[in-house]
Amino acid sequence: GGADGIDPDLRDRARLVLNLGKLTWPHQLVRILIAEQLYRAVTILTGHPYHRV
Repeated sequence: GGADGIDPDLRDRARLVLNLGKLTWPHQLVRILIAEQLYRAVTILTGHPYHRV
């Protein structure tokens, strides 16, 4: 997507839509945000004290 995000027609055809808020994020930053959230979820689910440090 460009500065205004993904075209609404493309979004309507998608099987999965992830929403990180109303802001438009740079692609490289989104990769980091999603990777960090996945890491956080896995560590919490496996009992690692990630969120307690």
